[in-house]
Amino acid sequence: MSDVLLCVGNSMMGDDGAGPLLAEMCQRAPQGAWIVIDGGSAPENDIVAIREQRPARLAIVDATDMGLEPGAIRRIDPADIADMFLMTTHSMPLSYLVDQLKEDVGEVIFIGIQPDIVGFYYPMTPAVNAAVETVYQRLADRDGLAQFDAL
Repeated sequence: MSDVLLCVGNSMMGDDGAGPLLAEMCQRAPQGAWIVIDGGSAPENDIVAIREQRPARLAIVDATDMGLEPGAIRRIDPADIADMFLMTTHSMPLSYLVDQLKEDVGEVIFIGIQPDIVGFYYPMTPAVNAAVETVYQRLADRDGLAQFDAL
């Protein structure tokens, strides 16, 4: 069984591009044995591709407004995603994606990166860029994502 990394976000919207930047970094220089999917701003379109992999683990990384300092990284329990008011820019809530994949995935890990500026044509802020680099480095260790503080 494989591990899938689903990177979510819109690279044209400043810090919301954290996920796509991570996918790009992994495609240039893979970390660990992750199968990387750039889910963009419509990750629900990748449900079939993820199901086909039948991953032991699915890690989802997205810019998520958690009310923290910009660049803060937190591990969020997927069961709490639907109950929390998490600000995202996606057309469907990520809880829908998680619900659709429950039967096909062994474990879901959700990693949120606190954005600072989310707006069309803004550059990514240094704090979020550094956070993406931190997540990228942790991918080399199979259990690296589990070491982030929980929200």
